[in-house]
Amino acid sequence: MTIQTMAERVRLLGRSEANSLVGTLLKSYDAHYYLNFKTPVDLLVAAILSAQTKDDVVNALTPKLFAKYKTARDYAKADKSELIDYVKSVSFAGNKAANIINACRQIAEKYDGRVPDSMDQLVELPGIGRKTANTILINAYGIVEGIPVDTWVIKLSPRLGLSANTNPEKIEKDLMELVERKYWHNVAYALKAHGKQLCKAVPICSKCPVSKLCPKNGVTRSL
Repeated sequence: MTIQTMAERVRLLGRSEANSLVGTLLKSYDAHYYLNFKTPVDLLVAAILSAQTKDDVVNALTPKLFAKYKTARDYAKADKSELIDYVKSVSFAGNKAANIINACRQIAEKYDGRVPDSMDQLVELPGIGRKTANTILINAYGIVEGIPVDTWVIKLSPRLGLSANTNPEKIEKDLMELVERKYWHNVAYALKAHGKQLCKAVPICSKCPVSKLCPKNGVTRSL
């Protein structure tokens, strides 16, 4: 028996179907970025803290954090143990505090304290991968070069027939080729909302706004 590849197990949508599905999701949910921030520095810090941590945990701690540290230079000069005390409720607090301090030192030294608005420059900063860089570009500067691929995008893209890949960068490439550019800035947030409300481990297909379009890849039981 031949072992099927992921691509063979997943029925992929065509471009028209995919954009109908994404467009419907965006109309069905109030899709927006989920971490609270006021400045690009706030956003960079919150995004670093959010890795493998629930949004509400990050949003609960950032008001006091942002009141204490307002600029990249503030974080660059921060005492690591003091910063950890502010962010100790997140996972890997020590590593994240170090990344925040080191990223902000680079921003202070190389970019005069301004968070860069270039993908190449952002991904060179400690703690910043392509997903976080996309998040900063979109939400701080309105620059849409790609699609942030978070856990929900990774989970739902194969199920919905938008990608046959599990690697974040490959998923992003697939989505960029399939989905119209006008949807790139908030498709990830629509998928997150859909995953949290309906498209769970056991999806609630009976209430799903895209049930007729969705190929339901990997779904063995639904409500």
